[in-house]
Amino acid sequence: MVVMDNVDEEATGDGENNIEEDVTAEESTNDENHEEEVGGDVKDDLVGEIITTIEFLDNISDYRRTQQKECFNLVRRLKILIPLMDEIRGFDEFPSPESCTHFLYRLRKVILAARKLLETCNNGSKIFLALDSEMIMTRFHSIYEKLNRVLAKIPFDELKISDEVKDEVGSLCKQLKKARRRTDTQDIELAVDMMVVFSKTDPRNADSPIIERLAKKLELQTTEDLKTEAIAIKTLIQEKGGLSIETQQHIIELLNKFKKLQGVEATDILCEPVINKSTSLVLPHEFLCPITLEIMQDPVIIATGQTYEKESIQKWFDAGHKTCPKTRQTLEHLSLAPNYALKNIILQWCEKNNFKIPEKETSLHSEDDSEEQQKDEISLLVEALSSSQLEEQRESVKQMRLLARENPENRVLLANAGAIPLLVQLLSYPDSGIQENAVTTLLNLSIDETNKKLISNEGAIPDIIEILQYGNREARENSAAALFSLSMLDENKVTIGLSNGIPPLVDLLQHGTSRGKKDALTALFNLSLNSANKGEPSMLASNLGMIDEALSILLLLVSHAEGRQAIGQLSFIETLVDFIRQGTPKNKECAASVLLELGSNNSSFILAALQFGVYEHLVEISSSGTNRAQRKANALIQLISKSEQI
Repeated sequence: MVVMDNVDEEATGDGENNIEEDVTAEESTNDENHEEEVGGDVKDDLVGEIITTIEFLDNISDYRRTQQKECFNLVRRLKILIPLMDEIRGFDEFPSPESCTHFLYRLRKVILAARKLLETCNNGSKIFLALDSEMIMTRFHSIYEKLNRVLAKIPFDELKISDEVKDEVGSLCKQLKKARRRTDTQDIELAVDMMVVFSKTDPRNADSPIIERLAKKLELQTTEDLKTEAIAIKTLIQEKGGLSIETQQHIIELLNKFKKLQGVEATDILCEPVINKSTSLVLPHEFLCPITLEIMQDPVIIATGQTYEKESIQKWFDAGHKTCPKTRQTLEHLSLAPNYALKNIILQWCEKNNFKIPEKETSLHSEDDSEEQQKDEISLLVEALSSSQLEEQRESVKQMRLLARENPENRVLLANAGAIPLLVQLLSYPDSGIQENAVTTLLNLSIDETNKKLISNEGAIPDIIEILQYGNREARENSAAALFSLSMLDENKVTIGLSNGIPPLVDLLQHGTSRGKKDALTALFNLSLNSANKGEPSMLASNLGMIDEALSILLLLVSHAEGRQAIGQLSFIETLVDFIRQGTPKNKECAASVLLELGSNNSSFILAALQFGVYEHLVEISSSGTNRAQRKANALIQLISKSEQI
């Protein structure tokens, strides 16, 4: 939700045939190569590898907090397969041994994909996993899809599987179907805090309380934790080619904010010495391209005086960027000047240290061809949007939705090809499927800051709000997410409020699915940061299905002067006292926290709460509430005593 790469979670379920191809088509060649090897040894090797992998995963206990629950759920489901593997290993004769081997190869592929994901959640960058939690959840769902399809085609009769194990596998398939349709509600406070610290315009992005809260939630509070995280980030940047420069810088900046909390000197980890894996040779950081972190072969200087590998910076410019990746300054021009001096120094150093510069895996020519093919494909899709054939329009917007979800480059290419005005026109098209895919495509395109402006300039906001009111479930949820994304621009906050976008968001908050409520809640929070919408935040607390989440958002709001001014009304104070009086234990705890924050900054809020009889309820909570509620109640009682003395 915060940096919304691959935010379109439902896209993975758009075409079940795509999942089937994922599991089978890529494997068919490999499986054919192995079909002659259908003896017991191959079968036993595959079964042994699958069991060993599952047992290895079962021994991992330290998953990142942001994905911990989903990791344990996946491992628990994989363990159900062990009795199945034991029965297959124990049976030596099969009427059709190739069908057994084919099934095991397919299952092994899914298990290895699960292992890769779980290892990422075990030792990956905590900041990145929190930042890209939506995409990580999509990967979990993809594994559930693939595993379910593999298990659905088990030749039970040929494999002589017992009825008991059959039932266990059947139960597992039901779990997988349910799991892949469900999206857990994120930690709302974590999501909002991440949104704030990564915002370029929000003045609270450096607020110590928010940084401290994030450090605690991400468990990055010790020097050792920060060292480990720095290594994980460098590994991520070096190995994940699709990680944008903006995202790299965001992650590094947040890491440095955490370092400052611990009194550790903030550094640019990209400029720290890199150890060459093969020779343990320390490469001088000035030899490394800031984009790829690889030693430069053709260094060039751009307008800011920074040096980059020519191929890397040219790709950056070709993607539509007009800033320096490292300094983020807007460039006066995009000219490249060869850095002959640095190139000679690099060559001399390599010769002196007997270091051979690695050859590039792919040629520039082949990459250029691939990019041209992508541009041609996108051009045809944009042209098809204007087709008179309904089915052609449907297929085009569906493919655009997937392309816009894949990577930043596609979002720029789609916008440059003129897709946005046509997609905005389709928002009012009388076809629910086209509407849903159009609004979701715009959601994915809006991840790009430039595209946010293009979308809003085309007048998309009123149409998105209309889909939020009258569209199908998926369209409504993705409309809420689109409004959240677009509201990152201050001018759009005002437009959404004036276009009557807040009431349907509140309605979705009250009656939507878990995912819909999450998107509506974060959109409402973002909108409430603008003074033009200041009358609306109190609506959050009226939603009886989301009281705790709403109060968590309100707690963030009242920690700032604008938020206190916006919601510190008598009607709202009375609502807080009602929660303190008759809410659930958690309601009482959250409401007391909000009132304490209000009262600590302005005694008039305390006096107002006293008028509504809060004192006796605080005394009751101080003796019978949750531990946290007791602390908040006692602090409020002390605050009341001070107010009375004054």
